[in-house]
Amino acid sequence: MRLLAARRLFALALLLAIVPGLLWRDSPTAAQRSDDLRVRPLGWPKAAAASLLGPFRLAGVWQLDSRHPGFGGYSSMLLPGDRMLTFSDRADTLEFALPRGTGIAGYRFGKVPVNPYDRRFGRDIESATRDPASGTIWLGWEWSNTISRHGADLVRTGMAGPGAMRHWSQNTGPEAVVRLADGRFIVLSEAFTHWLHWKEHRALLFVRDPAKGGKPQGFSFEGSDGFRPTDMAQLPDGRVLVLMRQMTWPLPIRFSGRIVIADPAEIRPGGIWRGRELAKLEPPLPIDNFEGMAIRPLSDGQVEV
Repeated sequence: MRLLAARRLFALALLLAIVPGLLWRDSPTAAQRSDDLRVRPLGWPKAAAASLLGPFRLAGVWQLDSRHPGFGGYSSMLLPGDRMLTFSDRADTLEFALPRGTGIAGYRFGKVPVNPYDRRFGRDIESATRDPASGTIWLGWEWSNTISRHGADLVRTGMAGPGAMRHWSQNTGPEAVVRLADGRFIVLSEAFTHWLHWKEHRALLFVRDPAKGGKPQGFSFEGSDGFRPTDMAQLPDGRVLVLMRQMTWPLPIRFSGRIVIADPAEIRPGGIWRGRELAKLEPPLPIDNFEGMAIRPLSDGQVEV
């Protein structure tokens, strides 16, 4: 969901190392420029990070900047290997090498074909997930409430508008989609299910590729009170991390976030899938309108988020 119009900066908070153990990185250096994509490492208060992030250890924060007309407004991200692939609410893409202490190298701006289901608002990609074995990518489109399937080259190979999503609000879903390792798909709406109960969100479980149609199982997801899901990704142990955000102040717009963990084994048709809060993303940490999250397993058993 796009809450910051014409935004040209976004803070990229990556590489949170989940314990046991710490993930050590070289100290950030000065900002580096690569043609029209620039990266600036940001500092953070060490004591606050330790108290807010629970089982995580913050390894780096970077701010990217570009004058490219397709830059900004990124709503989802994937992490195939050492390269980040992001999707915006205008259907633009940015692929780049992960920032490290020496800056950023190798990037490419691109475009996903516009969603033909909705001519007016068919550009708003809010979620992305990927099959690591085949490289197939699925995208969730807001306003039309559709899910498309794409090859690794982003050429569309299928699309469907699930009937269970037909009456979801145009501006609040499908905000988060994840393909589980067993081939099932979870889809979360950003909207709260009740006006006076700001915890539950509509959710669907597809037993197969949602771009092929089929009737999913409906249930509700319960996360942090007052926060909305914006992305999710699966851990190697099968559990799912859910990124959530809340607008804390309208003028100027400010945000806070949460990282919640939930086990897909606990999903029941018509039931409530409850998550447990792990980390708080809020000041004095560098905070923005975070909407994307990706996970990469490491060889030592840790993961980068």
